[in-house]
Amino acid sequence: MLALLLLQFVTVLCDVKTIFYDSYRGVNITDDEVKSYDARNITFWCVNEIEPCDPLEGRRVDGSCNNLEKPSRGASHTPFIRLLPPYFDYPFKNFEHTKAASGNSMPLARYLRTRLLSVGKVPSQRYTQLALYAFLFMAADGTSLHDTINFVFWRPYCCFEKGKKDQYCAPNKIPDDDPVHRFSGIRCFNMTKPETFQSIGCLPKETIPERIVSSTPLLDLSTVYGNFVENLDVKGRLFQVGLLKYEVAHGRVWPPSSKTLNNLCVGNQLPRETRCHDMPEDGANTLAGISLMTIWYWRNHNLIAKELFKVNSCWDDEMLFTTARDINIAIFNQINYYELMPLFLGCGNLLRDGILSPSAGFRDIYNKTIEPRMSLEYSFVLRWMHTIQEGTLKMFDPYGFYLKQVPIVNLTLRTGYLAVDNNIDYITQGSFRQGSGKVDYIADPDMADRALGPYQKAADVMTNDLAKNRHFGFQPYIRYREICFGKLIRMFDDLRGIIDPERIEILKDVYEKEIDIDLMAGIWVEKPIPEGYVPSTLYCLIIDQLRRNIVSDRHWYERSKRPRAFNERQLAEIRKYTIARLLCDVGDTVSSIQPQAFLKARGKNNKITKCSKIPKIHYGQWFDSTCNLSR
Repeated sequence: MLALLLLQFVTVLCDVKTIFYDSYRGVNITDDEVKSYDARNITFWCVNEIEPCDPLEGRRVDGSCNNLEKPSRGASHTPFIRLLPPYFDYPFKNFEHTKAASGNSMPLARYLRTRLLSVGKVPSQRYTQLALYAFLFMAADGTSLHDTINFVFWRPYCCFEKGKKDQYCAPNKIPDDDPVHRFSGIRCFNMTKPETFQSIGCLPKETIPERIVSSTPLLDLSTVYGNFVENLDVKGRLFQVGLLKYEVAHGRVWPPSSKTLNNLCVGNQLPRETRCHDMPEDGANTLAGISLMTIWYWRNHNLIAKELFKVNSCWDDEMLFTTARDINIAIFNQINYYELMPLFLGCGNLLRDGILSPSAGFRDIYNKTIEPRMSLEYSFVLRWMHTIQEGTLKMFDPYGFYLKQVPIVNLTLRTGYLAVDNNIDYITQGSFRQGSGKVDYIADPDMADRALGPYQKAADVMTNDLAKNRHFGFQPYIRYREICFGKLIRMFDDLRGIIDPERIEILKDVYEKEIDIDLMAGIWVEKPIPEGYVPSTLYCLIIDQLRRNIVSDRHWYERSKRPRAFNERQLAEIRKYTIARLLCDVGDTVSSIQPQAFLKARGKNNKITKCSKIPKIHYGQWFDSTCNLSR
């Protein structure tokens, strides 16, 4: 009888088949439909291949089965949602933006940037560079680099004759009287249109264009663990006591290096700068801040796995790995929600709007009718952070003495720089000692004219942001004001109290009507929200997604009813964790740091202090009593 049951079990196990889903619609498709995508070599983008869901399993690497009724939602290559319907001229031509209400062309994006944002260097007396790194890292977790790589490497010619024949090209023209480039001879910034379900071929080209990215939409450290289990298994996992692969060089722990120089490390200056990380995703080989955060969270996974093994030596590799990953993701979200966001958005505001829990315990507000997806508006408006990016990266020794500085744009795609001359040590020290750019209406010169460093002669990241605003087809700024705050804007003067009078005057000069104001342009000139430090419409669009993450994520770390949930004592340990503790644990040469490391060290409550005084997680709370029994 036992043999018969075992045979039946093996038969069922072997009969398990993956199910194919249309990545855009989220519905089952047939083998014949899959073959049609195979014939066009677009299956990777247009089809999600998903194993049957197990309600008791933990978070999957590929994001699938987060919603048991819609298994493909939460996976990569699935569509964004929109808070307002798209706003394009018809017929749709791959993200061609609309004209002004009068029928005239809209003002050039570069012209608007130079009128609405000044250029200069004003350091923040509140935030550190570390706060900007965390924001960049959070944004990178839900988006991918394809659009940027497209115009930096694959199509660097959009400003030239060749670009006129390429339908992907969308260069940003520079006015003849530009304050910087009127004598330089440069008359456009290179840029391409976003990748869409239509441009890939998943949907007909005559349909409304919808952006497609490779990242999973929820905050799950996909920058570290990747979006596909196959990549994680090959590039990431060591398959020993729950660890990720790692290397030790000159006393420092790194993610594994590529055996051949990765294409994304083209900034490395050979022969000294050779390090380039071979990871499930390319997060550690991109922008300097994202690279640092990826390395830190990579190391943190291994620290957690080792601590868990000390407590539960009977656990196998899979148990150690999945538990360490779950804790690492929880730490990531705890820092984002309870430390980073309150400093910018206001703690009282976030409590009032249900983003923060008023108690230290669990909150179970999961709603399976809300799909685990990201709003296109949210992923876009985070680009406002470019206006407070400090362009000069300063380096310090462990005692706080200034050593040297480098333009941060020079470190893009230059992972090897971190591994020479103790640079990662000095940059890490600088991350919590140096101020970010001030929250104001002034952009750093490098962000405004040299944003791509050595890869383009000139690049204005904020001009690109405004152009993307139009290519994404967002409705006018005043429409978002209406859905956020319920107030109709019928004329420019209705913006009084929302925008300073002098900036309203500039808006009148550059736009024909209030209905023409671009979403990003309006956010650039808004006043900060009361009790917070960000523009009010930005606040509205961010908290919409922060709330969506909590209610749509079946594996949200604050839930007591999720699969493999923390118990109360374990959640209490997660609640202690801060970005300062992360740097104490895995940051290079960090033995002292201010407790609130996103804020500049000052006063008796946030002065530089020994790491021994920064609360740490007690992993004994994960003790498994069955380990003793198993021995």
